[in-house]
Amino acid sequence: MDYRGVKAITHASTFFAPFLVPIVVWLLVQERDAKGIALQALLFHLFMSILISISWFLSWVLIGIPFLIVFGLMAIYYPIKGIIYSLQGRPFRYPIIGSLVG
Repeated sequence: MDYRGVKAITHASTFFAPFLVPIVVWLLVQERDAKGIALQALLFHLFMSILISISWFLSWVLIGIPFLIVFGLMAIYYPIKGIIYSLQGRPFRYPIIGSLVG
């Protein structure tokens, strides 16, 4: 069975349910690659949330503003890239998270 749609929705979940969809996919889908993508997406969303929160806090002293911009763009760019790769059937790994997960 082809899991391209499931992988694309897992990547796209960053825009509507960044934690719920990857957890559901990871628990319910049996295909190893889709489970790996779900775990990567979940960790990516978690780390991006933490980094954006820290950057937002540091923006009170102005040092966090560049980080907030960079991390915000990363949180948008990489899920879109993952959606495109998934629909094309190409493998995709999130930066840093992909090498940690598997």
